[in-house]
Amino acid sequence: MLNANKLMPQGGGLAAVLLKRAATVELDWDVRQKSRFDTIDSQGRRIGVFLPRGTAVRGGDVLVAEDGSLIKVVAAPQPVLVITHCTQHGTSFDLTRAAYHLGNRHVPIELKPDHLKIEPDHVLAAMLRSMHLIVREADEAFEPEGGAYGAHGGAHGHDHGHSHGAAPVGPVLHPDAYGGGHDHSHDHGHGHAHDHAHG
Repeated sequence: MLNANKLMPQGGGLAAVLLKRAATVELDWDVRQKSRFDTIDSQGRRIGVFLPRGTAVRGGDVLVAEDGSLIKVVAAPQPVLVITHCTQHGTSFDLTRAAYHLGNRHVPIELKPDHLKIEPDHVLAAMLRSMHLIVREADEAFEPEGGAYGAHGGAHGHDHGHSHGAAPVGPVLHPDAYGGGHDHSHDHGHGHAHDHAHG
């Protein structure tokens, strides 16, 4: 087995020709969030990955093996829930509200300007639909947001100096609390078909 214990985020500093020649490994998020795992690369080599604890591997990152060879990481498609706002009954702010409630539950979320992605969870899907969001199942790469203080995924390397005590946890509202008298009598299934006649 060939060991890899160095990670180059997004292949930074490597020439394009080297990246093009590199072997690849296709890994889902469940594997990429671990700092130690075994995998098989596109050349059929067994790779043992040993990274600093807490390191998450992102699609586009490059692993460096002990023999100097490069292995480019590809984020494998996996089952996800894609969440978008309902253009007829809501606004894009609904996504911000959804991200807040999912974050309160410490759910890994991929944040995009026009949608969110989470791992499949029928309870969360029902909550999101009750908030008038459109939830569909898909097989796509999943790149959840890194923690604000994570080593990989947006850490800025400067100290903001203010203290973060244990913040009080606010009330967790039942999904029905989001209804607010707005009756969505139509089905909020995968198709989210709105056949309303708007005169």
